[in-house]
Amino acid sequence: MSRPGKKRHFPVLSAGRLDCSPSPLSLPGNMAARKIIAVFGATGAQGGSVARSILENKHFALRVLTRDVTRKNALEFRDLGAEVVRCDLDDAASVEEALKGAHGAFVVTNFWDHLSKEKEVCQGKLVADTAKRLGLKHVVYSGLENVDRLSGGKLKVLHFDGKGEVEEYFWSIGVPMTSIRLAAYFENFLTVWKPVKTSDGYYTLALPMGDVPMDGLSVADVGAIVSSIFASPEEFVGKAVGLSSEALTVQQYADILSRTLGKDIRDAKITPEAYAKLGFPGAEELANMFRFYQMKPDRDIKLTHRLNPQVRSFSQFISENQGAFKDM
Repeated sequence: MSRPGKKRHFPVLSAGRLDCSPSPLSLPGNMAARKIIAVFGATGAQGGSVARSILENKHFALRVLTRDVTRKNALEFRDLGAEVVRCDLDDAASVEEALKGAHGAFVVTNFWDHLSKEKEVCQGKLVADTAKRLGLKHVVYSGLENVDRLSGGKLKVLHFDGKGEVEEYFWSIGVPMTSIRLAAYFENFLTVWKPVKTSDGYYTLALPMGDVPMDGLSVADVGAIVSSIFASPEEFVGKAVGLSSEALTVQQYADILSRTLGKDIRDAKITPEAYAKLGFPGAEELANMFRFYQMKPDRDIKLTHRLNPQVRSFSQFISENQGAFKDM
Protein backbone atom coordinates (compact mmCIF):
# COMPACT_ATOMS: atom_id res chain seq x y z
CA MET A 1 0.00 0.00 0.00
CA SER A 2 1.24 3.45 -0.77
CA ARG A 3 0.28 7.06 -0.76
CA PRO A 4 1.45 9.64 -3.33
CA GLY A 5 3.44 12.54 -2.01
CA LYS A 6 2.94 15.91 -3.66
CA LYS A 7 -0.65 16.92 -4.30
CA ARG A 8 -2.07 19.16 -7.02
CA HIS A 9 -5.31 21.10 -7.43
CA PHE A 10 -7.60 21.21 -10.43
CA PRO A 11 -10.70 23.28 -11.29
CA VAL A 12 -14.10 21.69 -10.72
CA LEU A 13 -17.35 21.74 -12.63
CA SER A 14 -19.75 24.44 -11.60
CA ALA A 15 -23.17 23.57 -10.23
CA GLY A 16 -25.78 22.89 -12.87
CA ARG A 17 -29.43 21.90 -12.87
CA LEU A 18 -30.77 19.63 -10.18
CA ASP A 19 -30.83 16.23 -11.87
CA CYS A 20 -31.05 13.93 -8.91
CA SER A 21 -33.85 13.01 -6.60
CA PRO A 22 -34.21 10.19 -4.11
CA SER A 23 -36.73 7.52 -4.93
CA PRO A 24 -39.89 7.60 -2.83
CA LEU A 25 -38.74 4.43 -1.11
CA SER A 26 -38.36 4.82 2.63
CA LEU A 27 -35.69 2.75 4.29
CA PRO A 28 -37.01 0.16 6.75
CA GLY A 29 -36.49 1.05 10.40
CA ASN A 30 -33.72 -1.49 10.90
CA MET A 31 -31.82 -0.03 7.93
CA ALA A 32 -32.38 3.61 8.85
CA ALA A 33 -30.01 3.27 11.79
CA ARG A 34 -27.23 1.91 9.59
CA LYS A 35 -24.53 4.06 8.04
CA ILE A 36 -25.42 4.93 4.44
CA ILE A 37 -22.90 4.04 1.76
CA ALA A 38 -23.62 5.73 -1.57
CA VAL A 39 -22.40 3.70 -4.54
CA PHE A 40 -21.74 5.44 -7.85
CA GLY A 41 -22.14 3.36 -10.99
CA ALA A 42 -24.14 0.73 -9.13
CA THR A 43 -25.76 -0.48 -12.35
CA GLY A 44 -22.31 -1.21 -13.87
CA ALA A 45 -19.98 -4.14 -13.30
CA GLN A 46 -17.68 -2.67 -10.65
CA GLY A 47 -20.22 -0.54 -8.83
CA GLY A 48 -22.76 -3.35 -9.03
CA SER A 49 -20.37 -5.74 -7.31
CA VAL A 50 -19.83 -3.21 -4.53
CA ALA A 51 -23.54 -2.49 -4.18
CA ARG A 52 -24.40 -6.17 -3.76
CA SER A 53 -21.77 -6.58 -1.05
CA ILE A 54 -22.94 -3.47 0.81
CA LEU A 55 -26.47 -4.90 0.78
CA GLU A 56 -25.16 -8.00 2.55
CA ASN A 57 -23.27 -6.02 5.21
CA LYS A 58 -25.41 -5.60 8.34
CA HIS A 59 -23.56 -2.44 9.36
CA PHE A 60 -24.40 -0.40 6.24
CA ALA A 61 -27.42 0.74 4.26
CA LEU A 62 -27.09 0.99 0.49
CA ARG A 63 -27.84 4.07 -1.59
CA VAL A 64 -27.63 3.24 -5.29
CA LEU A 65 -26.59 6.15 -7.52
CA THR A 66 -27.36 5.84 -11.23
CA ARG A 67 -28.22 8.06 -14.16
CA ASP A 68 -31.21 5.90 -15.05
CA VAL A 69 -33.34 4.78 -12.11
CA THR A 70 -35.59 2.78 -14.46
CA ARG A 71 -32.87 0.32 -15.46
CA LYS A 72 -33.64 -3.28 -14.59
CA ASN A 73 -30.79 -3.72 -12.13
CA ALA A 74 -31.61 -0.39 -10.44
CA LEU A 75 -35.16 -1.61 -9.88
CA GLU A 76 -33.81 -4.91 -8.57
CA PHE A 77 -31.72 -3.06 -5.97
CA ARG A 78 -34.78 -1.06 -4.97
CA ASP A 79 -36.79 -4.26 -4.55
CA LEU A 80 -34.02 -5.61 -2.29
CA GLY A 81 -34.39 -2.63 0.03
CA ALA A 82 -31.83 -0.16 -1.32
CA GLU A 83 -32.48 3.54 -1.73
CA VAL A 84 -32.20 4.36 -5.45
CA VAL A 85 -31.19 7.88 -6.46
CA ARG A 86 -30.82 9.46 -9.89
CA CYS A 87 -27.40 11.06 -10.12
CA ASP A 88 -25.37 12.65 -12.94
CA LEU A 89 -21.61 13.04 -12.43
CA ASP A 90 -21.63 16.06 -14.75
CA ASP A 91 -24.09 17.92 -12.52
CA ALA A 92 -22.81 19.37 -9.25
CA ALA A 93 -26.26 19.88 -7.72
CA SER A 94 -27.10 16.29 -8.55
CA VAL A 95 -24.02 14.95 -6.80
CA GLU A 96 -24.67 17.16 -3.76
CA GLU A 97 -28.20 15.81 -3.33
CA ALA A 98 -27.03 12.24 -3.86
CA LEU A 99 -24.40 12.42 -1.10
CA LYS A 100 -26.42 14.29 1.54
CA GLY A 101 -26.68 12.24 4.71
CA ALA A 102 -24.26 9.56 3.52
CA HIS A 103 -21.56 8.18 5.81
CA GLY A 104 -19.38 7.09 2.93
CA ALA A 105 -19.27 6.53 -0.81
CA PHE A 106 -17.79 4.21 -3.38
CA VAL A 107 -16.74 6.23 -6.43
CA VAL A 108 -16.04 4.83 -9.87
CA THR A 109 -15.82 6.90 -13.05
CA ASN A 110 -15.86 5.52 -16.58
CA PHE A 111 -13.28 6.95 -18.99
CA TRP A 112 -14.65 4.73 -21.77
CA ASP A 113 -18.01 6.55 -21.65
CA HIS A 114 -16.48 9.67 -23.19
CA LEU A 115 -12.75 8.99 -23.81
CA SER A 116 -11.79 12.25 -22.09
CA LYS A 117 -9.21 12.34 -19.33
CA GLU A 118 -10.16 15.95 -18.57
CA LYS A 119 -13.82 15.06 -18.11
CA GLU A 120 -12.95 12.14 -15.84
CA VAL A 121 -10.76 14.40 -13.70
CA CYS A 122 -13.55 16.97 -13.42
CA GLN A 123 -16.07 14.30 -12.42
CA GLY A 124 -13.76 12.88 -9.78
CA LYS A 125 -12.89 16.31 -8.40
CA LEU A 126 -16.55 17.23 -8.21
CA VAL A 127 -17.21 14.22 -5.99
CA ALA A 128 -14.13 15.00 -3.89
CA ASP A 129 -15.19 18.60 -3.27
CA THR A 130 -18.74 17.54 -2.46
CA ALA A 131 -17.56 14.80 -0.09
CA LYS A 132 -15.33 17.32 1.67
CA ARG A 133 -18.09 19.90 2.01
CA LEU A 134 -20.64 17.38 3.32
CA GLY A 135 -18.15 15.76 5.70
CA LEU A 136 -18.25 12.17 4.44
CA LYS A 137 -16.32 9.90 6.78
CA HIS A 138 -14.86 7.47 4.23
CA VAL A 139 -14.67 7.43 0.45
CA VAL A 140 -13.38 4.40 -1.42
CA TYR A 141 -12.25 5.55 -4.85
CA SER A 142 -11.57 3.24 -7.76
CA GLY A 143 -8.29 4.79 -8.83
CA LEU A 144 -5.16 3.88 -10.77
CA GLU A 145 -1.62 5.17 -11.05
CA ASN A 146 -0.75 8.44 -12.79
CA VAL A 147 1.43 6.71 -15.37
CA ASP A 148 2.31 9.96 -17.13
CA ARG A 149 3.80 11.36 -13.93
CA LEU A 150 5.45 8.12 -12.79
CA SER A 151 7.13 7.62 -16.18
CA GLY A 152 8.31 11.21 -16.45
CA GLY A 153 6.04 11.79 -19.44
CA LYS A 154 7.33 8.78 -21.40
CA LEU A 155 4.08 6.83 -21.17
CA LYS A 156 0.58 8.24 -21.39
CA VAL A 157 -2.29 5.97 -20.36
CA LEU A 158 -5.24 8.33 -20.20
CA HIS A 159 -7.65 5.97 -18.45
CA PHE A 160 -5.01 5.56 -15.70
CA ASP A 161 -3.64 9.10 -15.60
CA GLY A 162 -6.93 10.87 -14.90
CA LYS A 163 -7.73 8.55 -12.02
CA GLY A 164 -4.24 9.16 -10.66
CA GLU A 165 -4.83 12.91 -10.68
CA VAL A 166 -8.14 12.47 -8.88
CA GLU A 167 -6.48 10.29 -6.23
CA GLU A 168 -3.99 13.06 -5.53
CA TYR A 169 -6.74 15.67 -5.30
CA PHE A 170 -8.84 13.68 -2.82
CA TRP A 171 -5.88 13.49 -0.47
CA SER A 172 -4.79 17.09 -1.05
CA ILE A 173 -8.11 18.50 0.21
CA GLY A 174 -8.24 16.17 3.21
CA VAL A 175 -11.06 13.79 2.27
CA PRO A 176 -10.75 10.53 4.26
CA MET A 177 -10.24 8.32 1.23
CA THR A 178 -8.92 4.89 0.28
CA SER A 179 -7.92 4.33 -3.33
CA ILE A 180 -8.21 0.82 -4.74
CA ARG A 181 -6.10 0.10 -7.80
CA LEU A 182 -7.43 -2.93 -9.61
CA ALA A 183 -5.46 -5.43 -11.65
CA ALA A 184 -6.48 -6.34 -15.21
CA TYR A 185 -10.00 -7.74 -15.30
CA PHE A 186 -10.29 -11.48 -15.90
CA GLU A 187 -13.54 -10.52 -17.68
CA ASN A 188 -11.45 -9.07 -20.53
CA PHE A 189 -10.53 -12.63 -21.54
CA LEU A 190 -14.20 -13.23 -22.34
CA THR A 191 -14.34 -10.35 -24.82
CA VAL A 192 -11.49 -8.16 -26.10
CA TRP A 193 -8.74 -10.59 -25.04
CA LYS A 194 -10.48 -13.73 -26.23
CA PRO A 195 -8.05 -16.13 -27.99
CA VAL A 196 -8.00 -15.82 -31.78
CA LYS A 197 -7.80 -18.80 -34.11
CA THR A 198 -4.89 -18.91 -36.56
CA SER A 199 -4.81 -20.37 -40.06
CA ASP A 200 -2.83 -23.29 -38.61
CA GLY A 201 -5.72 -24.30 -36.35
CA TYR A 202 -4.40 -23.26 -32.95
CA TYR A 203 -5.34 -20.13 -31.02
CA THR A 204 -3.22 -17.23 -29.81
CA LEU A 205 -3.46 -14.87 -26.87
CA ALA A 206 -2.20 -11.45 -27.98
CA LEU A 207 -1.09 -9.62 -24.82
CA PRO A 208 2.26 -7.78 -25.08
CA MET A 209 3.72 -8.75 -21.72
CA GLY A 210 6.73 -10.83 -22.75
CA ASP A 211 7.59 -13.13 -19.85
CA VAL A 212 6.50 -10.64 -17.17
CA PRO A 213 3.57 -11.88 -15.04
CA MET A 214 0.41 -9.77 -15.31
CA ASP A 215 -1.84 -9.33 -12.28
CA GLY A 216 -5.49 -10.21 -12.74
CA LEU A 217 -8.76 -10.09 -10.82
CA SER A 218 -12.45 -10.73 -11.46
CA VAL A 219 -14.43 -7.52 -11.16
CA ALA A 220 -17.17 -9.58 -9.49
CA ASP A 221 -14.85 -10.05 -6.50
CA VAL A 222 -14.27 -6.34 -5.94
CA GLY A 223 -17.42 -5.78 -3.90
CA ALA A 224 -16.46 -7.95 -0.95
CA ILE A 225 -13.04 -6.29 -0.87
CA VAL A 226 -14.54 -2.80 -0.76
CA SER A 227 -17.01 -3.85 1.93
CA SER A 228 -14.08 -5.07 4.04
CA ILE A 229 -12.27 -1.76 3.53
CA PHE A 230 -15.33 0.22 4.65
CA ALA A 231 -15.43 -1.97 7.76
CA SER A 232 -11.80 -1.11 8.65
CA PRO A 233 -11.31 2.64 8.04
CA GLU A 234 -8.58 2.90 10.65
CA GLU A 235 -6.42 0.57 8.55
CA PHE A 236 -7.14 1.91 5.09
CA VAL A 237 -8.00 5.64 5.12
CA GLY A 238 -5.24 7.62 3.43
CA LYS A 239 -3.82 4.64 1.55
CA ALA A 240 -3.72 3.28 -1.98
CA VAL A 241 -4.39 -0.45 -2.10
CA GLY A 242 -3.29 -2.52 -5.11
CA LEU A 243 -5.58 -5.50 -5.71
CA SER A 244 -4.84 -8.78 -7.50
CA SER A 245 -6.01 -12.38 -7.29
CA GLU A 246 -2.82 -13.71 -8.87
CA ALA A 247 -0.09 -12.81 -11.36
CA LEU A 248 0.46 -15.09 -14.36
CA THR A 249 2.53 -14.91 -17.53
CA VAL A 250 0.68 -14.84 -20.85
CA GLN A 251 1.74 -18.46 -21.43
CA GLN A 252 0.31 -19.43 -18.02
CA TYR A 253 -2.97 -17.72 -18.88
CA ALA A 254 -2.93 -19.57 -22.21
CA ASP A 255 -2.18 -22.91 -20.51
CA ILE A 256 -5.16 -22.53 -18.17
CA LEU A 257 -7.43 -21.62 -21.08
CA SER A 258 -6.11 -24.63 -23.03
CA ARG A 259 -6.75 -27.08 -20.20
CA THR A 260 -10.19 -25.73 -19.36
CA LEU A 261 -11.50 -25.27 -22.90
CA GLY A 262 -9.77 -28.23 -24.54
CA LYS A 263 -8.15 -26.01 -27.18
CA ASP A 264 -4.54 -25.40 -28.22
CA ILE A 265 -3.96 -21.83 -27.03
CA ARG A 266 -0.54 -20.17 -27.13
CA ASP A 267 1.15 -16.89 -26.30
CA ALA A 268 1.22 -14.84 -29.52
CA LYS A 269 4.45 -13.22 -28.28
CA ILE A 270 3.40 -9.86 -29.67
CA THR A 271 5.51 -6.83 -28.71
CA PRO A 272 4.09 -3.55 -27.40
CA GLU A 273 5.37 -1.90 -30.58
CA ALA A 274 3.45 -4.33 -32.78
CA TYR A 275 0.38 -4.10 -30.55
CA ALA A 276 0.33 -0.30 -30.89
CA LYS A 277 0.13 -0.70 -34.68
CA LEU A 278 -2.86 -3.07 -34.70
CA GLY A 279 -5.02 -0.17 -35.80
CA PHE A 280 -8.04 -0.41 -33.50
CA PRO A 281 -9.08 2.67 -31.49
CA GLY A 282 -6.97 2.91 -28.34
CA ALA A 283 -4.31 0.42 -29.50
CA GLU A 284 -1.43 2.79 -28.72
CA GLU A 285 -2.78 3.67 -25.28
CA LEU A 286 -3.30 0.02 -24.41
CA ALA A 287 0.21 -0.77 -25.60
CA ASN A 288 1.43 1.83 -23.10
CA MET A 289 -0.74 0.24 -20.43
CA PHE A 290 0.98 -3.10 -21.03
CA ARG A 291 4.37 -1.34 -20.92
CA PHE A 292 3.35 -0.03 -17.50
CA TYR A 293 2.21 -3.50 -16.43
CA GLN A 294 5.69 -4.74 -17.37
CA MET A 295 7.02 -2.31 -14.75
CA LYS A 296 5.18 -4.44 -12.14
CA PRO A 297 2.95 -1.86 -10.42
CA ASP A 298 2.22 -2.61 -6.77
CA ARG A 299 -0.58 -5.16 -6.45
CA ASP A 300 -0.92 -7.00 -3.14
CA ILE A 301 -2.13 -10.56 -3.71
CA LYS A 302 -1.92 -11.54 -0.04
CA LEU A 303 -3.94 -8.53 1.10
CA THR A 304 -6.52 -9.10 -1.63
CA HIS A 305 -7.11 -12.63 -0.38
CA ARG A 306 -7.34 -11.39 3.22
CA LEU A 307 -9.97 -8.83 2.27
CA ASN A 308 -11.94 -11.38 0.23
CA PRO A 309 -11.08 -15.00 1.09
CA GLN A 310 -13.39 -16.19 -1.73
CA VAL A 311 -11.56 -14.26 -4.45
CA ARG A 312 -11.44 -16.34 -7.64
CA SER A 313 -8.32 -17.65 -9.31
CA PHE A 314 -8.10 -17.37 -13.10
CA SER A 315 -8.72 -21.10 -13.38
CA GLN A 316 -11.88 -20.85 -11.28
CA PHE A 317 -13.05 -17.83 -13.25
CA ILE A 318 -12.64 -19.53 -16.63
CA SER A 319 -14.31 -22.73 -15.37
CA GLU A 320 -17.32 -20.66 -14.31
CA ASN A 321 -17.47 -18.82 -17.64
CA GLN A 322 -16.86 -21.53 -20.24
CA GLY A 323 -20.07 -20.56 -22.00
CA ALA A 324 -18.44 -17.35 -23.22
CA PHE A 325 -16.10 -19.46 -25.39
CA LYS A 326 -18.72 -21.71 -27.02
CA ASP A 327 -18.22 -20.00 -30.39
CA MET A 328 -14.48 -20.79 -30.52
